[in-house]
Amino acid sequence: MPALYLTEQGSLLRHEERRLIVEKDGQELHSIALTHVDEVVVMGNIGITMPTMKLFLREGIDVALLTQDGDYCGRLSGPLTRGGSLRRLQYACANNDTFSMSVARACVSGKLHNLHTMLLRYNRDLRRPEIEDACERIASYAEAAESAESRNVLMGYEGSATAEYFGQFPALFKRHWEFDKRARRPPPDPVNVLLSFGYTLLGKAVQSAIETVGLDPCIGYLHETVVARVSLPLDLIEEFRPIIADSVALRCLNSDIVKPEDFTSGDDPNRPVVFSQDGIKRFLAEFELRLNTEISHPDTAERVTYRRALELQARRLAAAVNGRDPYRAFTVR
Repeated sequence: MPALYLTEQGSLLRHEERRLIVEKDGQELHSIALTHVDEVVVMGNIGITMPTMKLFLREGIDVALLTQDGDYCGRLSGPLTRGGSLRRLQYACANNDTFSMSVARACVSGKLHNLHTMLLRYNRDLRRPEIEDACERIASYAEAAESAESRNVLMGYEGSATAEYFGQFPALFKRHWEFDKRARRPPPDPVNVLLSFGYTLLGKAVQSAIETVGLDPCIGYLHETVVARVSLPLDLIEEFRPIIADSVALRCLNSDIVKPEDFTSGDDPNRPVVFSQDGIKRFLAEFELRLNTEISHPDTAERVTYRRALELQARRLAAAVNGRDPYRAFTVR
């Protein structure tokens, strides 16, 4: 069953018998039968009456609390919560090599498909044969990733395809920006600064989606579980890197939203390039705009934002953990 999303700021959720009612200023906005709700997601300044809260606790319906921007705050769970059983299945699946590899293959092949699509989109105007050649090689790596038998082989395809993709990145800039290759820890140039910053923001959004659904962010399938690292967001971020973070970086670079004067050399070797506060604000605004862009998702008839798509992917993984459907990556055309 789907989650009930509460997004109207200042509204109130109450119930009459077995029916949930959302109202604001005394006017009913929406109502739904309790039996049609599996979870309630509250985004921002929205109230729930105490009797309704107790009803959720008795019925085992979790309430996820998010900020208005979608950052995860916490959950309200009763003694009948489904979260424990979901996580127990998640842990068991992490010890199942067949399941783990199926998720890992989907994450990588989905990412490579979206890398391929991004380059093709830009090359419609550029018409560069070298980009077309790179797209063909990335497509072959994506196809090979779908049948990779080990994590090492899979990551080899991912690394080769990503190198092909970033090898063509400078051709996508409308002005000259210094960029030799994708590099991090620390990022050595403005382009890598934007990419790293975007991936950090995207990782936070993915983790919020994972925790909203009730999965344990520490248990990954593509990225192995290690101490002091949340591995699952690193899995689910992969398919969204090019279509969210890279897209925002390229828009900022090509539309003069971020300019060369927004970057200065730093004295700290761990931060050789410093991004100005004004530049950060403009980048954040573009990133939020991208997350709130509406798209089609095959799991719902309604158009949803990219932020909601992140959660739908987490729910796809939860369904796979429950044995309902194999995990499928989100891909664009």
